[in-house]
Amino acid sequence: MENIIAAVITGAITLIGVLTANGKSQAVTDTKLDELTREVREHNNFAKRMPVVEEQIKVINHRINDLERKEEQP
Repeated sequence: MENIIAAVITGAITLIGVLTANGKSQAVTDTKLDELTREVREHNNFAKRMPVVEEQIKVINHRINDLERKEEQP
């Protein structure tokens, strides 16, 4: 009978330890997931803005070319 009681107590303590460790591990995982989500959102925002910047660069290059041509003409 003593062996059964000792096994039950040991099992209960082990279960509490596992649940505690699992809770901490889950908290770390949640924190990492939140950070990755933030980084992905930043990247997506950057990806949306890049075509706009590329178009603006094209316009600027055309304007520079036009000014250079004007300067070359007497």
